Amino acid sequence: MTLHDRQGLELTGASPRAAELFDLGCSRFARFCGDPIEPFREALVDSPEFGMALVAKAWIYAMSTEPQATASVRRMVDDLEDMPLGPREEGHVRALKLAMTTEWTAAARALDLHGAAYPCDLIGLMAGHQVDFLTANARNLRDRIARALPAWEGVPGRSHLLGMLAFGLEEMGDYRRAEAAGMKALELDADDSWAHHAVAHVMEMQGRAAEGRDFILRRRAHWAQPENFLKVHNWWHLALCHLELGELDVALALYDEEVRGEPTTVAQNLVDASALLWRIHLLGGDTGERWDELADTWTQHADGKCYPFNDVHAAMAYIGAGRRSDATDLVKIAHEGSPDHEMNRWMRETGEPLIDGFLHFDRGEFPAAIEPLMRARQIANAFGGSHAQRDVIDWTLIEAALRGKNLAVARALVQERLALRPDSRVNLAFARRAGLRAH
Repeated sequence: MTLHDRQGLELTGASPRAAELFDLGCSRFARFCGDPIEPFREALVDSPEFGMALVAKAWIYAMSTEPQATASVRRMVDDLEDMPLGPREEGHVRALKLAMTTEWTAAARALDLHGAAYPCDLIGLMAGHQVDFLTANARNLRDRIARALPAWEGVPGRSHLLGMLAFGLEEMGDYRRAEAAGMKALELDADDSWAHHAVAHVMEMQGRAAEGRDFILRRRAHWAQPENFLKVHNWWHLALCHLELGELDVALALYDEEVRGEPTTVAQNLVDASALLWRIHLLGGDTGERWDELADTWTQHADGKCYPFNDVHAAMAYIGAGRRSDATDLVKIAHEGSPDHEMNRWMRETGEPLIDGFLHFDRGEFPAAIEPLMRARQIANAFGGSHAQRDVIDWTLIEAALRGKNLAVARALVQERLALRPDSRVNLAFARRAGLRAH
């Protein structure tokens, strides 16, 4: 008997029990809540030749962008090639082979083709959406989901697609439609953490700090569960709201109690910690010895090879902790690798000038920090992360221009920010320091 998942696609090699476990794992993965790995592991114990269960498990490991997890993906792909696979599984394996070598752009293209053939493959869409996020491909964050959405009429799990579409629309600057899609997703499934996070991004990008704070706190029961994978990132969003509102002490308390409130070693959580602590540092907050703990934790992930966006955030922590040589070592590793490898190119072309700019800034060499940061700041569709995450670059650049007395650059960059968020308190503070009148 051929079994199918909740979206109606065949599950080669699955027993009825394994098929149920697969759907449970997919639901947890899509909601970012609960351990998705365990149901897939149990499904494989029940049905050792259940290819899609191992595919889903491999994608979750790949999405972590952590060196040890990436090594595990290679072993899983080897195991997949010994299984009886259908065309759906074979499409995933082709993309996973690229992901396990961190050729993320090529992996995204492979998932584009897979999605055209299997528009209702939830794991394929989830993996593709996350790869688009890793590569900062704003257009595909939106369009991958837009291509598939018409096939999901009446299909279970459609709310998850609306949440992903909301984030893609936000990254493309279509804030009205992004918020509408995100709120519709939450109406259908209040526990969809990705949809919640997409709406939080909209409010961040529009400078709606008080509204964003209230929205995040009002929905806390839906995203702050202990087993929620996005809880730290949503605490980070709340801290950004407080920074925007001039409540530096509250943001620092959130860092201590929530962002680093437990000794998590997840790379995504470390990115949030570095980005928040660096902003607090830029605003003159007392970071104390927090950089030391964070830098020590980064050591297990920052290898200069797996994902440069992570490595740049590790470099922030190293610089904050006074470990400048550890920051420069990440760049040296990339130069020692193959120039044809995508991650090495990213580090040399974008990561290196960013780290160079942060180092100049840390040494008080503010005029020297401007050029490399200016060179590397336009990294959308080229380096990873969201607009909100990458905004730390412009914060640092404007601070360098202000402290380095280059008012021409400072004013130009502040005007750019005010055009998008004229009521932002952070932007208005920059404007006052640059000698600009608020409009």
